[in-house]
Amino acid sequence: QVQLLESGGGSVQAGGSLRLSCKASAYTYGRNCVAWFRQAPGKEREGVASIYTGTGLTSYGDSMKGRVTISQDTAKNTVYLQMDSLKPEDTAMYYCAAGDFSCGGWHDAPQRFNDWGQGTQVAVSS
Repeated sequence: QVQLLESGGGSVQAGGSLRLSCKASAYTYGRNCVAWFRQAPGKEREGVASIYTGTGLTSYGDSMKGRVTISQDTAKNTVYLQMDSLKPEDTAMYYCAAGDFSCGGWHDAPQRFNDWGQGTQVAVSS
């Protein structure tokens, strides 16, 4: 089981940036799909970005494509989500998730992620 701890959320004005961190605690780090999802009140959960820790291959959902970058520091077992040009509609709880697969179809398959963090809140004001 992978334990995930998110950090980095907060309040920012529109146009600002935040970097979220997801630290994984598991000897199996390196064979996981790690992804960021978000969910706003009254809305469905949506995939933001994923990275396959074995190769570093990344993929992005449509909602924030072009404004986010996912990366990893394998020495720290940590995945980052750099978010730029934030908009009020980006306000949501952001969750880190890990699954033992190669990230194929990740954004449509949240059920394949076995482990989820507690979430970190992002609030963007206009």
